[in-house]
Amino acid sequence: MKTYLFFRPLAIATLITYIFLRNNSDARWEYDLVLFNLVALLAAASIALSPILDDPLGRYGVIGAIIAWGAGSITSSLNSFFDIKTLLDLDLIAQSFYALFYPLAIFGLTRAIRFKSVSKSLELLDTAIIAIGYTTILTALLVRPAMTSIEGSIFEVFLAILYPVGDIVILVLVLILVLRQRISWRNGLILIGAAMFFLSDFYFLYQSYLGKYEFGSLTDVGWLISFIFISEAFWFASNEVQAPRSFNSAVATIALLGSSTLLAIAVLQPSYIPRFLILPAFVTIALSFLRMGVAINDARNMSNEQILARTDELTGLANRRKFMVDCQEFLKSPGSLLILDLDGFKAVNDNLGHAIGDQLLKQVASRFQRVMPSDALLARLGGDEFGALIPGDDGMEVAKALKATLTYPLHINSKEICLDVSIGEASNEPGSTAAEQLLRRADEAMYEAKRSKLGVLSWHDQLGTSGSRL
Repeated sequence: MKTYLFFRPLAIATLITYIFLRNNSDARWEYDLVLFNLVALLAAASIALSPILDDPLGRYGVIGAIIAWGAGSITSSLNSFFDIKTLLDLDLIAQSFYALFYPLAIFGLTRAIRFKSVSKSLELLDTAIIAIGYTTILTALLVRPAMTSIEGSIFEVFLAILYPVGDIVILVLVLILVLRQRISWRNGLILIGAAMFFLSDFYFLYQSYLGKYEFGSLTDVGWLISFIFISEAFWFASNEVQAPRSFNSAVATIALLGSSTLLAIAVLQPSYIPRFLILPAFVTIALSFLRMGVAINDARNMSNEQILARTDELTGLANRRKFMVDCQEFLKSPGSLLILDLDGFKAVNDNLGHAIGDQLLKQVASRFQRVMPSDALLARLGGDEFGALIPGDDGMEVAKALKATLTYPLHINSKEICLDVSIGEASNEPGSTAAEQLLRRADEAMYEAKRSKLGVLSWHDQLGTSGSRL
């Protein structure tokens, strides 16, 4: 058995040990400082050691969230058991660690559920915008009413609001993402862990509001149980069924609009929005503009890829795939399909090399393109074979013009090279001819034109018995 597998049950074993010892004694630093927080750190270690392939950023986010929570718990425990004199308020440090838990958890859990084998920049930015934007918006909505009912500094009011807001954001996001996918062990365990953390945190906040909360209460193990469920989720593979990208984009857009509104209010009513909310609102807007730039770049790259997928790399003409797609639309109207095959190209290619052959094909393609009607399509079908779709009844005239382009030599590296072309034409009658049949007819005509040295030949019934190269 691999050694890392031993770390998986350690968090559960440590939690059971803590509950047993704590149930039979009062609060002690050995239990509530060491064993209690060791469970959270072991849960984080279990996630880090899981061999399952998933999104590393999501994994690091969840590990960071649990470690941040553990750091807050350790600091709070030190402040409770020992009279430590420091320049900084330990309770403020602990609360800051707890606050850091929320953006990291939102980021990590969202990506853990929406796993992709290859992480996309848009996915990363959307997640960050959602995590920062919604936490900021909900906190801003609750700050003003909370300031009239919660005593303390504005930062203490902020923390008092952040915890329930963060809990709600985590639970709702996880629930929505899980429901939009096929249920799996991974997603189910993450949902249970998020729900457990939500219930434990709200019970703690409710008890604190009533003044009944006691440090080291066994009800605190709810947080640890939630971390264990989440850590177990990372030992199961994702089903890789993704919610549509429009979900993230739409939710991120709402976060942008909300953050923009907060900044507008801060300008018009400076005293209404606390200053500490201006920075995350600005960060949300900045990330949204960055996302816009990434989206535009991705769209441009996708457009280029689509163009390349239908373009012959050597000549710049349409390729066979583009030709076949357009041929389906071409069948709806009268026109001519031409198949062109170069005469003498193979000998030049064999004697002078493929580099010379490639240059020849480029020059030939350029000459052909010059005489093509503006509404026609010229494509390189492969090797030294070309195809053309000519709307209307000018097919034979265009075929003769194409042949005429090779009546004078091509010049490559001070060499004069003479080529010719054989062209077969097949007329399209809308509704009566399939694409494959039209291609076969044009190919038969081209083959007969090459054999008989006629140069250009239109298909007729008698050619059907001559065979086809397609």
